[in-house]
Amino acid sequence: MTKNNQAFKQALKIGRPPNIKKLFPNSNALIVSGKFIDRAMIKKGKAIALAANGRSYFIIKGVLQAAQKANAAVILEIAKSEGGINGYCAVNFWNLARIVDFLCNRLNITVPVAIHADHYKIKTAKDVEEAKTQIPSLFDAGITSMAIDASFLPEDKNLNANILLSSYMPSWAGFETEVGEIKGASGLSTVEDSLFLTAGLNAYDTYPDWIALNNGTVHGIEASGSGGIQVELTKKIHQALAPYNISGAQHGTSGNSLALLKKIAEQTKTTKANVATALQMISWGVKTNEAGNAVLNDKGDFIKVKGLGVSQDVWEEMQTYALNHNLKAGGLKKSNLVFENRLMSQSKKIKERMTKGVEEFAYNLIKNIFNSENTASLVYENIIEAGSYNAKSRAVKIENKKDWTPEKITFKASLLKTSKDDEAGNFDD
Repeated sequence: MTKNNQAFKQALKIGRPPNIKKLFPNSNALIVSGKFIDRAMIKKGKAIALAANGRSYFIIKGVLQAAQKANAAVILEIAKSEGGINGYCAVNFWNLARIVDFLCNRLNITVPVAIHADHYKIKTAKDVEEAKTQIPSLFDAGITSMAIDASFLPEDKNLNANILLSSYMPSWAGFETEVGEIKGASGLSTVEDSLFLTAGLNAYDTYPDWIALNNGTVHGIEASGSGGIQVELTKKIHQALAPYNISGAQHGTSGNSLALLKKIAEQTKTTKANVATALQMISWGVKTNEAGNAVLNDKGDFIKVKGLGVSQDVWEEMQTYALNHNLKAGGLKKSNLVFENRLMSQSKKIKERMTKGVEEFAYNLIKNIFNSENTASLVYENIIEAGSYNAKSRAVKIENKKDWTPEKITFKASLLKTSKDDEAGNFDD
């Protein structure tokens, strides 16, 4: 048995959280808290974990194979819009862990994987009430990390929602918060609103592992193909948050160049990058640029590449469905659930090429862009050092709760020069 194999066996024995042990008592899948993924990226330095939105079985399988090939810790996630109660994907909050566990055992995947509930959006008081029941149900189903996204709300309500709902999560779970809706150049996050959210949470002994910003990026297909991540703004905010020891989460990567994503890895404190649309397009066999951003024809339609992705028959069925339901360009994502069984019924050869395309793209991101190759071993080490499935918090208490009473939170929020506007953001990733 190699040293790495021994470390995996030790980590497997002690590193799986209680919910995972209960669900999969005899499993050899190393499903871990998102905290350990973050810590491994920090330990390596200038490294980002691929956080792949597993909209389909093919994407999940391809990403796991890429991670195994690169010996990289990885995150598999699904957003509330994709896999919540009204989601448009067959993969959802309540079956993602089961799919990952099955594939890890079947494919002999030994790299650590976190199961992340992405963009758990909170927009109304009703959402808050539903979350009190739903959040525990997610962890009962195998979620090991979660993003509470109340960024649609005014700053004080965003903070209050995070304070309240984070208490429904297990203390060992990875935790992501968000400031500023993701909507490109509109409503960019600022140092002030980022500090407000982070400091306010700190006052209530709540220490997120990641903070997501609106740093100029978008979700889905980026029309110009050039993307808009503002690296300097991201650096500035991360530097201001340094005393709180919180990492960055980069959203909306699919519309940005690989060179820009590499700068985020090298110049900021980002340790998690969400990739969704690119993986979907590649699994379907749509023509993309090197960054996975779909190339559209003069009519604004996708260009299907012969010999890649889904079969031509299935593609034509998808296009007919899109036409009948007025789904243009990125809107075709809403066919995921409708076509899940049709996609699974294709020949083995077709399904394998769908998976292979995802694997090759994900492997390049992991190895050459995100610098997360060989971080699996670092997770093993961190789990063994901790002697537990629970990674210690990196943050320390700085703020005094007396300075963050509900009244003072409202007053502090009123002083913020927020750049939010009436344009709705996009919660998909």
